[in-house]
Amino acid sequence: MYLYGASGHAKVIMDILKAQDMEIEGLLDDNPEINELMGIPVLHNRADLYPIIISIGNCRIRKMISERIAQALKATPFDKAIFGTAIHPTAIISESANVGAGSVVMHGAIIQTCTQIGRHCIVNTGARIDHECEIGDYVHIAPGVTLSGDVHVGDGSWIGVGATVIQGVRIGKNVMIGAGSVVVKDIPDNCTAYGVPCRVVKTEK
Repeated sequence: MYLYGASGHAKVIMDILKAQDMEIEGLLDDNPEINELMGIPVLHNRADLYPIIISIGNCRIRKMISERIAQALKATPFDKAIFGTAIHPTAIISESANVGAGSVVMHGAIIQTCTQIGRHCIVNTGARIDHECEIGDYVHIAPGVTLSGDVHVGDGSWIGVGATVIQGVRIGKNVMIGAGSVVVKDIPDNCTAYGVPCRVVKTEK
């Protein structure tokens, strides 16, 4: 397995892959000054090495890189033959749940029955996602988040550390939910929202 992005997030994914007894062949990074990370060599100007996981927390950058790699390999950004997944052994995932290509599920996360996790997502440490949730592509569910049943999160959204979302809520695309927020009603696309209860504080054009 290769990782794209030699960062702190990559260190966590490396730990997950080791716990899965998967070999890490190398890392890729656009910064030519980074040549190794935790003893693993870092390569530059390569987009032809796979299977690969994009080890970058920023949702928009993760999308951009997945599209760049897919274009170089004449594939799609969601090709399972190119993009791997990493799931820590301590994560609990229902047999009826699905985790998309390129996604990472970290230590102690719980994904309940009939939940769909999109492609190139991050389900971070100790996050809890209950039954029948639908998580779009390039989403980041931060550490300690709780999503109750039947929550929908749109593509490219970020749910901040320790946020709680009650059942049935729809969160739009490209949304930033602030840490510790309590989301009790739907949140539209392209905005930043936070608070208890969570309110929209900024809308992107």
